[in-house]
Amino acid sequence: MLESWRWFGNDDPVTLSHARQAGAHGIVTALHHKYDGRAWSLDDILSHKAQIEGAGMVWSVCESIPVHSAIKLRNNEQRRYVDSWKESLANIGRAGVPVVCYNFMPVVDWTRTSLRYPTETGGLALRFDMADFAAYDAFVLKRSGAETSYEADLLETARQRFEAMSDQDLTALETNIIAGLPGKEDTHTRETIRGHIASFDELSSQDMRANLIEFLKEVVPVAVEHGVKLAIHPDDPPFSLFGLPRIVSQPDDIQLILDAVDHETNGITLCAGSYGSRVGNDLTEMAKRFAPRVHFAHLRNVKKEADGSFIESDHLDGDVNMVSLVLALRNEERRREGVGRQDAVIPFRPDHGHLLIDDQNKSVNPGYSCIGRLKGLAELRGVIAAVDQLGL
Repeated sequence: MLESWRWFGNDDPVTLSHARQAGAHGIVTALHHKYDGRAWSLDDILSHKAQIEGAGMVWSVCESIPVHSAIKLRNNEQRRYVDSWKESLANIGRAGVPVVCYNFMPVVDWTRTSLRYPTETGGLALRFDMADFAAYDAFVLKRSGAETSYEADLLETARQRFEAMSDQDLTALETNIIAGLPGKEDTHTRETIRGHIASFDELSSQDMRANLIEFLKEVVPVAVEHGVKLAIHPDDPPFSLFGLPRIVSQPDDIQLILDAVDHETNGITLCAGSYGSRVGNDLTEMAKRFAPRVHFAHLRNVKKEADGSFIESDHLDGDVNMVSLVLALRNEERRREGVGRQDAVIPFRPDHGHLLIDDQNKSVNPGYSCIGRLKGLAELRGVIAAVDQLGL
């Protein structure tokens, strides 16, 4: 497996040198300064790639080329954004970047309610609290229909949370949910997010799936032509937020996507933390079932709670059996080697990490501090070594 590391470009406080010292060989990145739907030029991509290679690593995965809301809605603006996406994809392929990770989440991308939740050991973790989210949705944003989106007991808990929050608490909660976390495609204010949510009011889950399939029919042939594997990232969290359709959340969703454009190029990002946040998702079984189409892996762990809340746990201490998951991925790599696939090595990154030690006093991207990810990568490296050396 190719040990990789997410890097947000020259503004990232965790540098390429830090990534190399952590032991990474691959870099997962994008042209984050061009996230407005414009096509990425080959020259800009090659310049970014040269910087990575100059630091002694390779650009292993592009994460992500943003998918504009017009594409998800398939409205009268979607044509120019699809064409730009295809141009960026072709140029990524021409530059020799082998994998593109992307997502199809509407309005809000990955979402957390707390970015500094204390752990038992003194670290700070990312957390999604369902009652806090419902409190924001129903009593701060006051989304139309929000109060019918939650069970009565949860809504009452949310009401009590809201009434106990100070103005400072509410500002922090709103910032965490809508202002934009690292790698997000959009940022919002309270006023603009209402409009974005409303634009999806008439779009059902079936409509959203149909729009994704039409998008795949256009972009997969471009990926095939230019030698790029496509790896769709799951919804995070893998259930509806703000009443919006979320269509990449469980095994049946994956199967529909893969069957819709049945080509090896059309694959998935196996994000253990995202899929692992939904009750009923067995990550090891999913890895085995979809193994030939796993083009990228995010390895992190979560501990779930009954109401849908979860905390991002240590990489080896959560609801996902990381050892069995790694074993399934290594078995797939061996199978690929046996049949001569050129993409036998699966890139992965230690997704997120706790905020630890003196990183707690630094300005860092939430989830992407150096020490927490270094710790996660070291733990995962140990699991891989054990699996290999024991001949499992």
